[in-house]
Formats: sequence, structure tokens, C-alpha cells
Amino acid sequence: MASDDEANAVAGEVAGAPEGKNWRRKGKHDKPKPWDEDPNIDHWKIEKFDPSWNKSGMLEVSSFSTLFPQYREKYLQESWPIVKGALKEHGISCELNLVEGSMTVSTTRKTRDPFIIVKARELIQLLSRSVPAPQAIKILDDEMCCDIIKIGGLVRNKERFVKRRERLLGPNLSTLKAIEILTGCYILVQGNTVAAMGSYKGRGLKQVRRIVEDCMKNVKHPVYHIKELLIKRELAKNPALATESWDRFLPNFKKKNVKQKKPQAKEKKPYTPFPPPQQPSKIDQQLETGEYFMSEKRKSAKKWEEKLEKQSGKAEENKRKREAAFVPPKENTAGPSESDKTANNNSGVADIAKSLKKKAKEFRKNEAQENVRVESYLASNEESRPKKKKSTKSK
Repeated sequence: MASDDEANAVAGEVAGAPEGKNWRRKGKHDKPKPWDEDPNIDHWKIEKFDPSWNKSGMLEVSSFSTLFPQYREKYLQESWPIVKGALKEHGISCELNLVEGSMTVSTTRKTRDPFIIVKARELIQLLSRSVPAPQAIKILDDEMCCDIIKIGGLVRNKERFVKRRERLLGPNLSTLKAIEILTGCYILVQGNTVAAMGSYKGRGLKQVRRIVEDCMKNVKHPVYHIKELLIKRELAKNPALATESWDRFLPNFKKKNVKQKKPQAKEKKPYTPFPPPQQPSKIDQQLETGEYFMSEKRKSAKKWEEKLEKQSGKAEENKRKREAAFVPPKENTAGPSESDKTANNNSGVADIAKSLKKKAKEFRKNEAQENVRVESYLASNEESRPKKKKSTKSK
């Protein structure tokens, strides 16, 4: 009966379901809750653990251990009392093994918070990655998280890896400090890892991971990420842009690849199914020239003659090169060259033109003086003549 009822219920649901939709959809019970859109509730807030929530303690002992490099041994030995005291407050025991080079944390009967052992594991991981003890102890806070990014396997070439890691640091650690300020995270680049401490609330750790991976994969320079973060920081201050897309404000940086030299393609020979002809061996060549049947003395004598011919030819060539330095240059017995002639002709024409201009200037000057003299002479004659008196006729 039960199976028949279930089959009828399923058939009824299928019949009542709209066409084109699957009634068994994923998340059909996920309905909006009244507290999801309540602005007074901070969904990112983590409440502080109260020991009264777990009075009985832990049923099983959980422990984690990690190795540390040899150069960290001295520092860990000095700062271990600080780490031990910080973990003791949360009921966690820790052990430093200098023989094996390992650190171990484990729960005790006094442990109440079940998640504190995970935080303790992250603490020893940060200590092994050269994070200072006072900074690493902050990971025990509920709001503090960490992310250890492995960058050793992202680049194969060692020189390229070192260059890109230096690009992440910047000159005088300026790039790293700018990323720390904008993301609100503590970042430490050490060896093949990048340790970041911060909060996921402001997406700081996600941004750090993205910047580091893009830098090591040569996708985008950290400076461009810093520029984007600065623009986003200014846009976040404007409440009118809270519901709009910021893509139009963000810069689009196109990757410019340097043109590489194309490998020279070898010309393909036409395909033939037959193999190339076999080259004659050294014995065959000796048989053709008749050297194969010669005695050892004649062979050595022939080699010596060839050597002497080669030496004599080389000596003559060297002698010719040495004597070439002492050959006197050819003397210029002919008259002046064409260029000198043209230069002389040009200078003669210029002198003639100059003299003509001078003569024309003097002629104009003399002509003007003569005109002045004639005019003065006429004027003086007119003044010297007596004026005739008009006679009045009597009528």
C-alpha cells in the first residue's frame, strides 16, 4: 500500500508540474529566509567561543605536526616559551623536537574549543615559513585567517622565478607594502611560498592570492593590480555606485608580447620512396686514385709533398700581405682636379660680379653730383639777370 501511495503521489506531482521543467530540481527547498536580507545582521561576524558550550571537552586527542628548516631552529628555540604560553591559554599542548626538526600540537583534557586545534596547526605552519612568533600568534583569533601560497611549481626556470619573485617585492619592498595597505593583510615572501595573514571579510586574502598567482604566471604586473585596488577603493566611497558595475571605471591592460624571432623553416625536399645513393667509402676513394696499392713509404712521401705545397702557398700569401704595407701610394702628377677648377672658376665669377656692382654704384654717385651742379648753375644765372620793368603806355 505504501509503495502504491508513493507512486500515486509522484505521478500527481509530475502531472501537476509545468511542461519543460524537472520537478526534481536541485535546491527546491532553498527558499529566502527573513533574516537573509536583514541589514541589521552581520553575516560575517564570528561570535567568540564560550567554554560553556562544550563543558565535557574533547573525546579524542587530535594532533598535528610539521617540519621546519634547520635555519629556523635557533629562532624557534628562543621564541618557543611565547608560543607555548599562547597555546596554553586555549588548552593546547605543543612540543618542539630539535632532533627530528618538527613541531607538534595536540589537544588536552582542558581543550573546549574544537576548532582551536586547526588554528594551532596553522600557527606552526606559519612559524615554519619564517613568520615572526608575535605575528603568527595572532592567527589564534577567530577573525584572523591565513593562506600559504605555493609559488615554487608555477615557474620552471630558476632565473625567471627569481625575477618574478623580486617583481612581487618591488624596490625597497615598496610594492609589497602597497599590497599590504590596500588588502589589509600581512604578507611574507620566503623561499617557494608566500604566507598571507588577514581576513576573508574584505576579500583581502583572495586578492593577495590573485595578485601573487598573476605575478608568478606573468599574467599581470602587481602595479596594475595596485592601480585597480586604488580605483575600487575610491568607487566604494560613492554609495550611488553600490548597485552598478564598475567595469567602465577599471582600466583594461592589454598584454604586449615581444615579437620573437621565427625559426627558419627548412625547405622540404620532394618525397622519394627510394633511399639516397650510398656514398663511396674511404677505401673506394683510395682504389679510384690508386693510393690503395701504394706502399707506406710512398704514402708518407706523398703526404709530405702535399704538406710542403700547402705551407709554401700559405707563406707566399703572408709575404704578399706584409709587403702590401710598404707599397707607396700613387702620386698625383696631373694638374689640378676638376673640383679645384670649378672652385677657382666660381671664385673668379664672384670677383667679376663684385667689381661690376662697385662700378655701377660709383657711376650712380657721379651722375647725381653732375645733376646737382647743373641745377645750381641755372639757379645762379637766373639770380644774376636784371629784371625788366613794365612800361605803361599812355593812351
